[in-house]
Amino acid sequence: MNGTLIPNTPFAVDFWQIRKCSHVRLFFLSHLHSDHTSGLSSTWNRSIYCSPITAKLLQWKFQVEETLIHPLEVGESHLLYLDEVGKETMTVTLIDSNHCPGSVMFLFDGYFGTILYTADFRYTPTMFCNSPLSTEKRIDVLYLDNTNCDPESVVPSRQEATEQIKEIINSHPEHNVVIGLYNLGKESLLIELALAFKTWVVVSPRRLQMFQLLRLSDVFTSEVGAGRIHVVDQNEINRFNMIRWNQTCPTIAIVPTSRRMKVTHRDIHVVPYSDHSSFQELQEFVARLKPYSIMPIVKGKACQAYFSQYLSSRDELKSIQIPETVEKCMKKNSKHHDALPHQFFKPRTLDIPRGVVFEPPEKGLHDCNGADYLCTEELSWCYASLKSFDAVVEQYFKKRNKLIVRNTLD
Repeated sequence: MNGTLIPNTPFAVDFWQIRKCSHVRLFFLSHLHSDHTSGLSSTWNRSIYCSPITAKLLQWKFQVEETLIHPLEVGESHLLYLDEVGKETMTVTLIDSNHCPGSVMFLFDGYFGTILYTADFRYTPTMFCNSPLSTEKRIDVLYLDNTNCDPESVVPSRQEATEQIKEIINSHPEHNVVIGLYNLGKESLLIELALAFKTWVVVSPRRLQMFQLLRLSDVFTSEVGAGRIHVVDQNEINRFNMIRWNQTCPTIAIVPTSRRMKVTHRDIHVVPYSDHSSFQELQEFVARLKPYSIMPIVKGKACQAYFSQYLSSRDELKSIQIPETVEKCMKKNSKHHDALPHQFFKPRTLDIPRGVVFEPPEKGLHDCNGADYLCTEELSWCYASLKSFDAVVEQYFKKRNKLIVRNTLD
């Protein structure tokens, strides 16, 4: 899972493990890829802030209560309260991250300084044109998408990768084309291929429903056999399916990804098409921002050492003082979460040796909460019905004035 609890603050990005973030007041969602939504479900009951497109997809996919979803316009600064009394505020600005529909970066400003959280992004120089990043803004902490942070990794531009894919298709004029994708992303690639090869792109009814929600170009259909290009889930690209597809019609498969993938069939083609920044693009991005510090978003994959030369230097380390009202609110939320409701506690029951089946009496079987129990008065009935239990029950009576046992011994 790629998500972060922002230290010394009451907000988190792409983090949905509620037991670990009971102090959090504001939850932000960068985009709807599964590694950024782990823990989200229809039972989620906290406010979520995201882009308008992600808001639509969030309700469509997870059925999160609409009143909990707060879409924020991209490119505008929004004022949000960090406490319950309206004394402490911060501003958040959403920036298009050029990754998938609805994906954004978050620029936070408040008592904690200035934080830029890129989430997943594909860098382009236009990100510094007519955006909050175009100003000479000091970034205290840069949370950086380090997916391709490897000097040995070569990732072409998306246009170069698209041309590679077109060449593969052109070299197989009689073949159907199966493209393996995740649930969301690379829609622009599909549209370009549809227009270039003048064909419908066949997708599942579920994916088509999502594309219609996104109001994409009308090049998609769910009618089987209507087009030459077919989209399937990436995990369906395997040797077994390749053999099956080729038995019906000559077929090639294309997997547009920069991740390493084992090729199990000669007709599977992996093309390094990526919606994440290349190492060279990350260098240019960090060099232009000149942040004071960098934190990797992909845990366990260090990247700071590669960019140390581009960091701004500080005369002294600035300590963060959490405002009193914010700290009070965070503690209150934590205590509220830690205190389990009454209904989670049940009276302890006494284990009696099993083996005798009997019908329970009709009266005296319910306590004030409606749970089925035998009180001490009914134990006289047990004595009459369970002579073999006399010795056992008598021992317990000597130890306690009142004894509670289950009424369904079996």
